[in-house]
Amino acid sequence: MSSLDTTLQISRLFLATLGTRLFMHCEDRIPRQGAVLVVSNHRSFLDPILLTAALGRPIRFACHHYMGQVPIMRDLVKTLGAFPLDKPGQGQQQFFQQAIALLQRQESVGVFPEGAEPMVKFTEPDRVGHFHRGFAHLALRAPIQDLLVLPVAIAAFEERSLGSQIPLRFLSLFDPSEPLFNQPGSHPLVFYKRVNVMIGRPYWITHTHRQQYEGKQAKAAVNDLNNYCQAEIANLLHQGCF
Repeated sequence: MSSLDTTLQISRLFLATLGTRLFMHCEDRIPRQGAVLVVSNHRSFLDPILLTAALGRPIRFACHHYMGQVPIMRDLVKTLGAFPLDKPGQGQQQFFQQAIALLQRQESVGVFPEGAEPMVKFTEPDRVGHFHRGFAHLALRAPIQDLLVLPVAIAAFEERSLGSQIPLRFLSLFDPSEPLFNQPGSHPLVFYKRVNVMIGRPYWITHTHRQQYEGKQAKAAVNDLNNYCQAEIANLLHQGCF
């Protein structure tokens, strides 16, 4: 059994152990092969595991830098085949290089454009925050034919939160470069009991998109992709949480 198949089995077993009930919507939109950039909202440490199980194929997630530093989280990241982002303030060149290499191998790469803030501040299930545009730059600059960007909404309609469990200042011991940890409060832990995973309409990156990105319309091309994914996920959340 390959390590990728093992990741998929671990994800399904983990959710079964927690008793998480997963409901799929529009799963016919999920490609079974080829390079895919999965874009999703983010509220729980379970999200990478949930999406891997839901999409039925291993996904290599870009995760926050601190997750590669904190014990237990570091082991979980390694087991799931995720790769931490660069330290804050150091750019994202390493992220682009790793993600493009994975996509060139026709693997799936997952990103959470809201970043780490929803993980340290409890947010409502039907809300999506501001999107960072790094994923759009990645999609438009990756030299991959027929790259598919797949927006996915994680819409919990029954969950359990353990509230504030891990002090943020404690996490700063492992990653002092992260400004989010230099504040009072704690890291909430959200567990899904019943959750809708809603697959959005795919966005295919065409030769025309790449031409626009390399020219004077680069900013518009990035904004179009960013806004499309954010609007698609927000609309799906509104449907899935009620």
